[in-house]
Amino acid sequence: MMYPYFDSTMILLIPALLFSMWAQYRVKSTFARYSEVAAASGVTADRVGRMLLDMRGLSNIPVERVAGQLTDHYDPRGKVLRLSDSVNGSRSIAAIGVAAHEVGHAIQDQEGYSMLRLRNSIVPAVNICSTLSMPLFFVGLIFGHMNLLNIGVLLFCGVLVFHLVTLPVEFDASARALKLLSETHTLTQGELSGAKSVLDAAALTYVAALVMTILQLVRLLALRNSRRS
Repeated sequence: MMYPYFDSTMILLIPALLFSMWAQYRVKSTFARYSEVAAASGVTADRVGRMLLDMRGLSNIPVERVAGQLTDHYDPRGKVLRLSDSVNGSRSIAAIGVAAHEVGHAIQDQEGYSMLRLRNSIVPAVNICSTLSMPLFFVGLIFGHMNLLNIGVLLFCGVLVFHLVTLPVEFDASARALKLLSETHTLTQGELSGAKSVLDAAALTYVAALVMTILQLVRLLALRNSRRS
């Protein structure tokens, strides 16, 4: 008997689950490691964010504190850069790297970076796809309704597109961050290596999300095809 949420195709997701767990461990351990290393400049991450924004003519964008750990983000709608409790006010290499990464997103927004614009534009549609794809698919699976199965798969492809678009946005923001920190001599060359390690580890979580989405899509296709036979 085939169950809608637990069946033999679940084995396809095991590699992605393991990769995701490793990616989460990597980002947390790398951030913790470099959170213990203060930058020689002695400047705090929020001040770095303010300085880099001002340099790029973005003095209209405030730098705010937000609750949580690694909840840092740039809000393109509100035009606000938010730094988490573990980053804001910290003098660590890790915190400065994260703050600069979020400035990278603000600069992308300023320049109209195409992939960021695309990601922002598809968010409403992706939210709908994410909400409806699985329920529709598994209702179709239970009742053997091929049209619902196909609609579920199609909607889930929208989620995949979002993850594909997110990767270049995040990699580009990190590249901008490291360039800014180097050009402004905010971090030494040795410290830049540490910041890069933190940002590379964070990028792995986005890669893991993409891998999980791809394998989930493969699973859905396998389940759909099993209904055809």
